[in-house]
Amino acid sequence: MSWHGYVAVWCGVFGTLALVGYGRSLAGWTRAQRAVRTTGRIERVGEPRHGSSPSDGIAVVVSFQDPATGAEFTVTNDGERGERISVAWAGREIGVSYPPGSPHAYRFAAGVSDGGRGLGWPTFSLFLVYAGLVVAAAIDRGWPWALLGFCGPWALSGVYHLPGNARDRKRRIAELAAMSAVPGRFVAVLKSVTVDADDGHTSTRLVPVVAFTTLDGRAVTAYCESGLPDPAGARGLDVTIHYAPDDPAVFTLDVEAERRSWKRDMVANVVGVVTVAAAAVVGAIGVWSKG
Repeated sequence: MSWHGYVAVWCGVFGTLALVGYGRSLAGWTRAQRAVRTTGRIERVGEPRHGSSPSDGIAVVVSFQDPATGAEFTVTNDGERGERISVAWAGREIGVSYPPGSPHAYRFAAGVSDGGRGLGWPTFSLFLVYAGLVVAAAIDRGWPWALLGFCGPWALSGVYHLPGNARDRKRRIAELAAMSAVPGRFVAVLKSVTVDADDGHTSTRLVPVVAFTTLDGRAVTAYCESGLPDPAGARGLDVTIHYAPDDPAVFTLDVEAERRSWKRDMVANVVGVVTVAAAAVVGAIGVWSKG
């Protein structure tokens, strides 16, 4: 079989998967569409044990009601229960989803949402089809097709999302200016160690856990994964926490550093869009000159 045949098989397989996925979504058969979604409420929050794994999430007890039967359930996040809960306080609302008729198979989400239409994998399959076609064109007709095929859509997507990124930056900076400041204290440092199976290299990840009480009395426990130069010695350290009054899950240790970070991100976005757009133009010129 020639390489054209392999490309055809590649596109055929992933194209079929994309069609099946989109068809299931239109019919309302995807897992995301069939799942029952409701709102849970955190009733109790446990303090993470110093030295335990950060992958476990903050231990919580959550209550929710099955919309179909009205039955009340009180559960924990022990085991594989969806998204890791990294910020918690009594009274916080989180998303709960489960297959119809199976509330015991619940999974948590930090935000309360409809869960989408289950189009993630079909869209990824469609991208793989497109990538196969671009690669085939690049092999047959030269490198300009690769630049145009990959950088063109990327540049268009960047231009489309750039205004939204700018609005997010302005919103975030305004949010930083309106943050309240309260004292906090690091109550634990979580630790995970991974060993590379190939070379045996060991890497250690440390996640400090901070506790603070908002001005309206909410006792918050949260992972603090950035902003500390020495996370290993953070336990027992007193700090000032700046948080958004309407959502304590949004907090920072250093408002100015956060503000500078958002400004740098915006510059990086603009530079990235300009770079890929320039590459797409070079590809277009190359295609045109060879045509």
